[in-house]
Amino acid sequence: AGVVISKRSIDEYVPLYNSDKGVSTQFPMGTIEELGLLKMDFLGLRNLSVIRDALPLIEKNHGVSIDIDFTHIKPDDPKVFELIASGNTQGVFQLENSGMIRFMKELRPDCFEDIVAGVSLYRPGPMASIPDYLKNKNNPKKVQYAHERLVPILSVTYGCMVYQEQVMQIVRDLAGYTYGQSDLVRRAMSKKKMDVMLREEEKFIFGETDADGNVTVEGCVRRGVPEAAAREIFRQMISFAEYAFNKSHAAAYSLLTYRTAYLKAYYPVEFMAALMTSVMGNADKIAIYVRNCAEMGVEVLPPDINESEKKFSVKDGKIRFGLLGVKNVGEGAIDAILRARTEKGVPTSIFEFMDNININEINRKALESLILAGALDCLNPNRAAHIAVYEKLMESAKASARKTVEGQLSLFRTNGEEMRGAAESETLPLVEDFSKQERMAREKEMLGIYLTGHPLSDRRKLIEKVSNITTEEIIAFRDNPNVWDKMETLMVVIINRKKTQITKSGKIMAFLDIEDLYGGVEAIVFPNVYERCAQEIFEDAVVVLRGRLSFKDEETPKVIAEKITPVYVAEEFYRRKEREAAERTAV
Repeated sequence: AGVVISKRSIDEYVPLYNSDKGVSTQFPMGTIEELGLLKMDFLGLRNLSVIRDALPLIEKNHGVSIDIDFTHIKPDDPKVFELIASGNTQGVFQLENSGMIRFMKELRPDCFEDIVAGVSLYRPGPMASIPDYLKNKNNPKKVQYAHERLVPILSVTYGCMVYQEQVMQIVRDLAGYTYGQSDLVRRAMSKKKMDVMLREEEKFIFGETDADGNVTVEGCVRRGVPEAAAREIFRQMISFAEYAFNKSHAAAYSLLTYRTAYLKAYYPVEFMAALMTSVMGNADKIAIYVRNCAEMGVEVLPPDINESEKKFSVKDGKIRFGLLGVKNVGEGAIDAILRARTEKGVPTSIFEFMDNININEINRKALESLILAGALDCLNPNRAAHIAVYEKLMESAKASARKTVEGQLSLFRTNGEEMRGAAESETLPLVEDFSKQERMAREKEMLGIYLTGHPLSDRRKLIEKVSNITTEEIIAFRDNPNVWDKMETLMVVIINRKKTQITKSGKIMAFLDIEDLYGGVEAIVFPNVYERCAQEIFEDAVVVLRGRLSFKDEETPKVIAEKITPVYVAEEFYRRKEREAAERTAV
């Protein structure tokens, strides 16, 4: 965010207006600077919160205190570079992007400078230098320089221009620019002022004199650099000016990259817990991180009123889902649960739980959501039984609270010997629990993800035979939309949500939220396909979806459905093929 700072009220200096982002100046940043006002850019990074939340978890579970500035950590730890080169960089600052993961696996950084260069190169423009950078890193003795004076400047990036600071040093060391003059060149580059850069060419090559004939800039030729070499170097700088990057900025970013990678390498459980806390409410992100935990052998446990904290927590090397991640459960209700747990102990039944908690701080919706999310499974795993009694228990508790306020005896606490309440004498009704599919569906609704199971888990073999792509790969393809647009897709998915819409021609089309074992994307079903497949399109249906990828601007990629078939059709098809194969073998 660009923030203008002034001595007195801003409107004494420049006109203002109300924009959609708040009060803004009517003048652009260039005019603001010319008027002498200070413009500062402030950047908020979620990763700083991840570090902040991870450190107390590490200290609690390992007894290791790490300072927030990591001053004791060396920037050349092999274990950190091994993690980065492995591609296990979900949650590592700047390295989550699938393209960056591939780049780092190829680069295999072995020093901090490689991370700085990687962060700088993986952007539109500099990406063209990546092949040369990788080739030169693997063959440093074969790197060629336009002039030997470039060696001490560009050797750290294997002969490639990567940073603005390198250009500043080139014009100083080769042409005799002052620090101030070299910074003007840097500013021209960063502002994409190509006309200024072109005017600098003759000065860079032949130097400059003032009106009295005094040399103000020596130039390359006076300093012994041949004109041809100087022109080639300047040509490279002009080309580089289109995507110049500030090394000090990249280094600061890379320091955060290194620190998050360090935490993931040495304290993966605590790091992942803090990471999921930072995206609480973003089901797609949490699903990705839960899957990453599984890949690392870290178990993520469902919410539990006797174990969970507000945020994701760690115990015995496992991550416990935070209560704030349960839909409809606010901080007030969570505070009441935690306070009751501290003051009155861990409940052993829903009756005791209701007896312990301040009923005025939790509502029906919150309690229902906790039950369906599995947070009360620690009291009894039969969620249907809890659903059958929770409303009556709440009514009784509220009535008891009202009588207590009126000075009457509590319904559950009639005398000193019965202070433990009616919980011990109460029993749950004998009702059949929800089916596995319904438990998972309700859990997904409350948590945003399938945590203790997945509707497609039993169909992994079929998915391997049928699907040619995963939703995770589809999301990753947005890095190269022109390559993957219109790619044919075949997937086994579950339909989580269906929304229909009437087109201008009066026909029905549908927008579907579909999910596989790896995440979710949106599928669009146009009228011609919807007419043929309408009977197969409903929520919780498991289907085989054939379609094509569609990329639009900066939007998340979508699947344009061309055919939707019930999953049992595919299952029967493969069963028949197996039978036929078995019969041929027998013959």
